Amino acid sequence: MIRDAYKLPRSRVPSQINKALRGLAVSVLMGGTALLAGCLERDAADDAVTSPQNGDSSPVFSLASFSDIAGWENDDLGAALLTFRRSCARILAAPGTRALDPKTGADSLYGQIADWQPICDGALSADAARDPKGFFETGFQPFRVAMPSGGADGLITGYYEPEVRASLYRGGPYQTPLLTKPDDLLRLNLGDFDPSLRGETVRGRIEGGHFVPYPDRAAINRGALSADRLAVAWLADPVDAFFVHIQGSARLMLPDGDVMRVGFAEKNGRPYTAIGKVLVERGALAREAVTMQSIRDWLSANPSEMEIILEANQSYVFFNAVPIRDRTLGPTGAGGVALTSGRSLAVDRRIHGLGAPVWVQADLGTGTGGRLMVAQDTGSAIRGAVRGDYFWGSGAQAGARAGETKAQGQFWTLIPRALAQKWADKGGNTG
Repeated sequence: MIRDAYKLPRSRVPSQINKALRGLAVSVLMGGTALLAGCLERDAADDAVTSPQNGDSSPVFSLASFSDIAGWENDDLGAALLTFRRSCARILAAPGTRALDPKTGADSLYGQIADWQPICDGALSADAARDPKGFFETGFQPFRVAMPSGGADGLITGYYEPEVRASLYRGGPYQTPLLTKPDDLLRLNLGDFDPSLRGETVRGRIEGGHFVPYPDRAAINRGALSADRLAVAWLADPVDAFFVHIQGSARLMLPDGDVMRVGFAEKNGRPYTAIGKVLVERGALAREAVTMQSIRDWLSANPSEMEIILEANQSYVFFNAVPIRDRTLGPTGAGGVALTSGRSLAVDRRIHGLGAPVWVQADLGTGTGGRLMVAQDTGSAIRGAVRGDYFWGSGAQAGARAGETKAQGQFWTLIPRALAQKWADKGGNTG
């Protein structure tokens, strides 16, 4: 899920990024283009998040019990188990010495893959399927999550996979392209130049021996890239295309009745600007009235200003065509598995490891006060210990629900009991 563009912490931009880019310039001058490519991360779902800093920014994990979780007894834990199993398929195939999530790190509460493989073996068993509640309560230790300030309330929003009219060929109403990743777009891992910047990246391209920013949305719209060469598909509505960029994936409804999917391949690395904020600053919308639908309505009613508003967001996303193997599931999230409507959660990977079960206590209009979900996605607008994005599914109805989702919420993360004991033994932060 792509919700924002990468930003370095302001206090570290001048000296450290310049140091990193000077190192890059040396590698280019020494004929190091191949060296540069070798140190780039190529995980298409990565959203350039960084590890949390020590001290006041560390989240607080407090030991809890399942009886502390309101609604636990009433949730459909079988549905949560099926979602967790999809993450387990990845966990069981990974090297045991790797962190559960490289962005969170092996020294975090979430530990190493090896700490999760026994519980995943159990998740795939017939016993777990017969008694999912018993499986979670026997195998996991819940921790209540709080922000560094001690507050346990955070923000829960929603996202979805759009379904939009599209064609594989340009013609008629189909004039707005979705582009695939250009060959000259590179991603620089700053941690390879300065260990204190581990996990932080910048994107750009090499021009005349210099690493320069990649063209922004306005420049791309005006022909900085060859749309005819790079187009994956052509959409009938430029506003649809914009929201596909925001969500990071889409199902394309083709003229012959076929359906294909596009998923996130890369982004240009330019800063993300929420156009709802732009409309509020212009006095076009009241802050409390900003929803996805109200933005669409305003753009439809003001076509002469549409391009100006859309191009206020310099960030631009590139896509790949992705096969649809199961129409009941969503696109592949950052955790490498297909997302499940109502059970997949996007989290801040600096804090929470992808693949971990997370209980979300919030009024999301689902008829329950909370449910067990699985951290399977991320987004750089999702920042904080108690900050989540709830995946609603695909299509217009899911989009309407996602656009209205904004609620206070609380997190309990579930950790394998053996790992929780190791964390406590080494003096981990348990409030």
